Amino acid sequence: MISADAIRGYIDLIVLSLLKRQPSYAYDLAKTITEVSDGEYTIKQTTLYTALKRLESSGLADSYPGVSDSGKSRTYYRLTSEGTTHLTAKVAEWEDTKTLVDRFAKGAR
Repeated sequence: MISADAIRGYIDLIVLSLLKRQPSYAYDLAKTITEVSDGEYTIKQTTLYTALKRLESSGLADSYPGVSDSGKSRTYYRLTSEGTTHLTAKVAEWEDTKTLVDRFAKGAR
């Protein structure tokens, strides 16, 4: 299991990446995160809702009412154009971060 502390700084990147694929609602996002992580990470609902509200208030995502496949009313979230630009930058930052941490993890000079 990956700890929540280890993943905390990347919640926005994860959520934006999923919203880039398609608009979704919170429960489905949480389920997808667990599935994609092969069960190694399960996001808490409060963490997810906080992230969605933060992304929405930052203009990186927006919400709209919709109906799920089961017929229930849901609040859907989608990526904005600003969100797409931000996601691109965050993915590049992640790659740089991963490269730097790998230098230390694999034995710094």
